[in-house]
Amino acid sequence: MDLAIAVIAAYLIGSISFAIVVSKAMRLPNPRGYGSKNPGATNVLRSGSKTAAILTLIGDGAKGWLAVWLALRFAPEAAPYAALAVFLGHLFPLYHRFHGGKGVATAAGVLFGIDWRIGLGTLVTWLVIAFFLRYSSLAALVAAAFAPFAVALVLGVNTFFVMVCVISALLVWRHQENISRLIAGTESRIGGKKA
Repeated sequence: MDLAIAVIAAYLIGSISFAIVVSKAMRLPNPRGYGSKNPGATNVLRSGSKTAAILTLIGDGAKGWLAVWLALRFAPEAAPYAALAVFLGHLFPLYHRFHGGKGVATAAGVLFGIDWRIGLGTLVTWLVIAFFLRYSSLAALVAAAFAPFAVALVLGVNTFFVMVCVISALLVWRHQENISRLIAGTESRIGGKKA
């Protein structure tokens, strides 16, 4: 019962789309109606509001952390499943007709919730790739590939490792269009310039 409650609660937390909540609160356009139509911080930034993008990033990351933290506190055996559930909630949100974001910020929050060292190591990986190569999507893909190794290094090969592998695979899947553009050399760099 505790497992089911934790998983359902995590999914419902994940289903809160901060891109949409923040945009409505700040009277900005619906992020699903412009740019990439992806309800995430990067697309919200295209509205011209850095504040809205930052709040979206913080909110989406915080919900990933919160779901894992709550599960670890009240139903530790359910925590790995809650980690996956909150991520799935972001990708396929119940409140928004199952049309969600790509999950980078939420995945980062999940990793920090599991263990701060895993979260920090993955974040540093993202920052290094983003800083030197200037591709947010490529940084996310490399960080997604790194995350399972970080879990294995810190916690060993356990249920968290399996769930993070699934999260990483889903994150890569959600970036299919970005991968195609990276291969074609048409992906936008951080700062708005293309390759």
